[in-house]
Amino acid sequence: MCAMISPIAARDSQQLLLASWLITSADTAPQPDAGVLVENGRVTETAANDVLRARYPHASIVDLSGKAISPGFVDSHRHCYGVLAHGIPADNAPEDFWAFLNDFWWGRIEDRLDHEMLRAAMNLSCYDMINSGITTFFDCLEAPNALPGGLHMQGEVVRRWGLRGMLCFEATERVSRANADLGLRENVEFIQECRRSGEPANRLVTGAMCHHTTFTCSDDFIRRAHALAHEHHTLLHFHCAEGTYEPEQCLKQHGKRTIEHYESLGVLDETTMASQCVQLSPREVEIAGERRIKVTSMPLSNCEVGGGFAPVPELRHAGATVGLGTDGYVANFFASLRGAFLLHKARLLDPRAMPAHTVWQMATRDGAHAMRLTDVGTLQAGSSADIIASDLDTPTPITAGNLLEQLILWRDAQHVDSVMCAGRWLKRHHEVLGADPAALRARTREAAARLWGR
Repeated sequence: MCAMISPIAARDSQQLLLASWLITSADTAPQPDAGVLVENGRVTETAANDVLRARYPHASIVDLSGKAISPGFVDSHRHCYGVLAHGIPADNAPEDFWAFLNDFWWGRIEDRLDHEMLRAAMNLSCYDMINSGITTFFDCLEAPNALPGGLHMQGEVVRRWGLRGMLCFEATERVSRANADLGLRENVEFIQECRRSGEPANRLVTGAMCHHTTFTCSDDFIRRAHALAHEHHTLLHFHCAEGTYEPEQCLKQHGKRTIEHYESLGVLDETTMASQCVQLSPREVEIAGERRIKVTSMPLSNCEVGGGFAPVPELRHAGATVGLGTDGYVANFFASLRGAFLLHKARLLDPRAMPAHTVWQMATRDGAHAMRLTDVGTLQAGSSADIIASDLDTPTPITAGNLLEQLILWRDAQHVDSVMCAGRWLKRHHEVLGADPAALRARTREAAARLWGR
């Protein structure tokens, strides 16, 4: 058994969360001395603290003075198994993105993963996400030799932690056609399993369809994955133009760049979630906007693999929904917030690019919308009670105009005081409930040592 597990704190029927600052959404000014009424896992009302106290005198009060409450973060692209690779020795640094995949990531990590390694990694990742204020995440499992059952095992772990997770298996033909078929079947069976779950807490975990890329999947296979996404009314996720390799290969094989080729296949629509989208032409940016596809951006991961800088401001301007993710190796959400805030200013030579409210929107509402979740990412009547409370013991004054920037640039996981997901407390007073972090790290070290030793 995992060292973590103890019952998640039950919901109170009616709770008043009273804070020094309330952030309901990125496009609404933060409110001082305001809070949230939570009932049965939902936000019922937001208002000034004194108004809430007067209206609900019998509600239990959670005193969050000195803190800002806001929607929980949405990590819209993650590889939770990636924690096992932190610091893994590499004889020589890969010279480009293809070498990173072919000579390092696939053979040294993905192809060696088994169920117990994945279990240890998912348990520690769930702890880290809760600790960082992430209440919703999208995870892509890349482990062709963990079929069948790897995705189902991960789902069991996420349910025990009480997070909201959308999980998929990356089906790929790079191993074999039979393995690719197993990957699609794993996704279909997991989607169906999640929809059969009876308890509300279990329904926080959902599935999605996924294929890898145009250079590891044939056109017919991509169309099959797209058709299955439509049949099961879910997202189709794929990695897209993470480096220069994929668009160059598409041009050689098809005479079109990556997004242009997907457009010709007829698979760009409301189901499409394309991660990375780094090496896009101006026309591809236009297509992404015209098709209103969902994009997820991982600014630090793109730097780490030498992929480049995704045209996030341009994609947003074109009409694409862009969420923020961490990917697998540099899985620090606050660092990703800062990366999204800073890197595009340097790329565009414009300090006005990617202001704090835009980055915050990507990390909350837009990330939720990229996952087709409509009641997550804001705090308003009817939304899910996915809430974080962050310490505001800053050396400079807090104002409505600088609060988001203060949180993005000068806060980290250790400043997250409390975390609630669907009305259940997962972290209180800087402690993740029911967790034994030392034991979780020890299990992960054992799993990583076995992975590296192979």
